[in-house]
Amino acid sequence: MLWTWFEEDHILEHRLGRPRLHTDSDGYFVHNDLWHLLIERLSLDYDKLLRDAPDLHATHTVLIEFSRGSEHGGYRAAYPHLSDAVLKQAAIFFIDVPYEESLRKNRRRFNPDRPDSILEHGLPDAKLERLYRKVDWHELAAADPETITVRGTAVPYAVFPNHDDVTTSLGPVFEARLEATLDTLWARWQQQR
Repeated sequence: MLWTWFEEDHILEHRLGRPRLHTDSDGYFVHNDLWHLLIERLSLDYDKLLRDAPDLHATHTVLIEFSRGSEHGGYRAAYPHLSDAVLKQAAIFFIDVPYEESLRKNRRRFNPDRPDSILEHGLPDAKLERLYRKVDWHELAAADPETITVRGTAVPYAVFPNHDDVTTSLGPVFEARLEATLDTLWARWQQQR
């Protein structure tokens, strides 16, 4: 969705001679609340999915993935834009990785021939630093070691520590850590039901 906005703005400006809608010519949002619009859109898509498959959760798990830096409000500002339906079922799986590791992975992953790819996209170093260097997760999670309260709903969470980068070369350490983190998250989610 985000990359589509960049593409649309490029088409508007360079092919149709019209003003950009979402971003400036450097690729930054023209309004910070557009970050919240992305969350609202994810929630809308989830709500429509649930409308069309009311028994969805009996057989499926829905993953909603996003990251938020403090520069544009952080997680504290993002989570309240999740719909009630999302919050009712939500559990947060937070991957804790230092900024330096994010920067290294961003550089390594980027394929300039596929900038729209989910697995090969990347940001210039300066943009990554501005948007994602500062993160409010630890401050937000400090209030409770098991849940984050969003609009009155206690949402369970678990943290997957990845300071030692076990996600690049998957193996037994990654598998054990993933299983332990998911077991913790599942137990906390069940307690909230």
